[in-house]
Amino acid sequence: MPRRRLLSTRVLLVCAAIGVATGALGGIEGWLTVPVLATAPFLYGFLLGVHTLPGIIAQEVFRVPGVALLAHVLAGLVGCAIAPIYIPQFLGTALLFGGIQEGVAALFRYRAWSGWRYLISALVIGAAIAFVVAVAAHIDALPVWAQIAYLALSLIGPVVWTLIGLAVGRGLVRAGVRPAERRPGGAAAR
Repeated sequence: MPRRRLLSTRVLLVCAAIGVATGALGGIEGWLTVPVLATAPFLYGFLLGVHTLPGIIAQEVFRVPGVALLAHVLAGLVGCAIAPIYIPQFLGTALLFGGIQEGVAALFRYRAWSGWRYLISALVIGAAIAFVVAVAAHIDALPVWAQIAYLALSLIGPVVWTLIGLAVGRGLVRAGVRPAERRPGGAAAR
């Protein structure tokens, strides 16, 4: 029996397209960082949640190991080209978020693809965002209401962006990006 390749040309090309589209959004987020931190720092955690998109879309489309990390790294490279002052942040975020999404999928042995499973990775990412940015942005200097808003939006942001990513991924599946799965005997599953 021939061994099936997990990352076919189709998977690589679609992950590249996902990486370019979501990396452009990430690059825009990079340029918005300073104005947001200067005017409304409590919104930053929500804004940073945009970086959940590449892995969520790729996993929803292909449901195989490695696609979240691949799409994240490609998106990070595109973000670096758009906002080169954030190269370490984009690459670190790509590895962290892609690693979390792959890790959660691996915990379920790449068999659970319901919305709740994606939300677990979104909440883990939200907690990571809340912690890292709280330390880096010194949110303790903000008024209490802004600290609460920051923490809430840091958790909600990745969830909202994950739901958007799921909708995009499902749209791509409906558009035929993922080929029909084959059943034993060669018949295509519906």
